[in-house]
Amino acid sequence: MGRNNFFQFKEFRVEQARTAMKVGIDGVLLGAWADLQAACRVLDVGTGTGLLALMAAQRSAALIDAVELDLDAAEEARSNFQNSNWASRFRVVAGAFQDFQPGVCYDHIISNPPFFENGQPSSNPLRAQARHAGKLNLRELLERASVLLANKGKISLIIPAEQELRLLELAKALSLHVARLVRVAPDESKKAHRLLAELAKEACPLQEAVLFIRDKGTGLFSESYRELTRDFYLNL
Repeated sequence: MGRNNFFQFKEFRVEQARTAMKVGIDGVLLGAWADLQAACRVLDVGTGTGLLALMAAQRSAALIDAVELDLDAAEEARSNFQNSNWASRFRVVAGAFQDFQPGVCYDHIISNPPFFENGQPSSNPLRAQARHAGKLNLRELLERASVLLANKGKISLIIPAEQELRLLELAKALSLHVARLVRVAPDESKKAHRLLAELAKEACPLQEAVLFIRDKGTGLFSESYRELTRDFYLNL
């Protein structure tokens, strides 16, 4: 999915020739799932192509900041934003999230982060940077994000399923409350390999669910996945 130089969605196009991490299911899942109701300011950490920020723009009226460490990716995201229907609502900041000083607080922070902390890094250094946690780990992301959140703010992430316990430990240490968890599996016969997580500053009841990306019998996208993403894919 998304390995060409561009990916065409219903309302925007993502050019991705210069960015190490191309459009993929993880990003689309998170962008469609994040609860952006009433969000006036959104921050996308590690924007890459700008996919999550573009999905947030389609789904909300928010002003959106996008932070990206890699300069080529930041420029490509900026171009994708300028060529969208929502160009005036974006701001791109090239640099490390740890050094980001926006001067505002955010209602929602979204990130498809490089948290394959125990995996074998890619031989491509840019892809390794985009996919592994050498430049930004989960603790650093949550610590900085919690400082930048508004009082009623939320953080939405997609991470490897095996990092669930680590996420819960960090959330507790940082006085963040786990609001929603969705365990994502390739199909009904396989274990969850991804975790969609929403953290909030305010106490809230935990909602949990399971999502299967494909139907085991047909190999096609499941009805749940289709329903979640139908506003974005051209052929759903």
